Amino acid sequence: MIAVISPAKTLDFENKVEQKSFTVPRLLTQTNRLIRELRLKKSMEVQELMSVSENIAQLNVKRYKDYRREHTVDNSKQSIHAFKGDVYIGLDVDQLDTADIEYAQKHLRILSGLYGLLRPKDIIQPHRLEMGTSLTVGDEPTLYKYWNDRIVKLVHKDLKEQGDKTIVNLASNEYFKSIKRKSLKAHVVDVEFLDLKNGKYKVISFFAKKARGMMARYIIKNRINEIELLKGFDYDGYYFDPQTSTDTHLVFKRDQVPS
Repeated sequence: MIAVISPAKTLDFENKVEQKSFTVPRLLTQTNRLIRELRLKKSMEVQELMSVSENIAQLNVKRYKDYRREHTVDNSKQSIHAFKGDVYIGLDVDQLDTADIEYAQKHLRILSGLYGLLRPKDIIQPHRLEMGTSLTVGDEPTLYKYWNDRIVKLVHKDLKEQGDKTIVNLASNEYFKSIKRKSLKAHVVDVEFLDLKNGKYKVISFFAKKARGMMARYIIKNRINEIELLKGFDYDGYYFDPQTSTDTHLVFKRDQVPS
């Protein structure tokens, strides 16, 4: 079983972590090609392409310039430690020990606009490139087209090594669209998190993102390898709702946000 999550816009490359054991992203040839395309763009073009502020555009122009083809512990950081958004608050990597990280390396994947598909120990460099960015690369009009077949092949390879065909989708719609479902030879299970607000259960973005990270942590800490076992997820007051769930869509609800 493989759980898939989204990356984060927020990165942490200031705080150092011990990286005695690391892996290198498996699609670096494709990543390097994207960097070449991005280096051709001026700050104003990046600002328009990504719909970001002038400061963020300038920061990323510098990042593309500083990017190095060779990834080392001096210029890169393990992806599971580098991303710091809401999902990663829920994942809480500091709660994971060495054995947990090794399990995550086999069972957790991070989708990325720049790197395609990452393992937790894959070292990455500072960047920003969201999957929904309309970046044309050669004959490919979008990053979705650019990455789709390449990501699917890696997912199939990883599932084959496990002798399994199950994917737990904990990613956002923007990112999971990069994996064309019709191309997948796998059983995909979507997970939805709803919070009670004004008498109705709704997806509340911040809480849902954090819950996806908590679900990933639950899978890692408990060595979950069957969908049925996912239903025991109970972090932070969430509970499985069998009435609104199906075999391919698991719904978890929460009646009150913990204080």
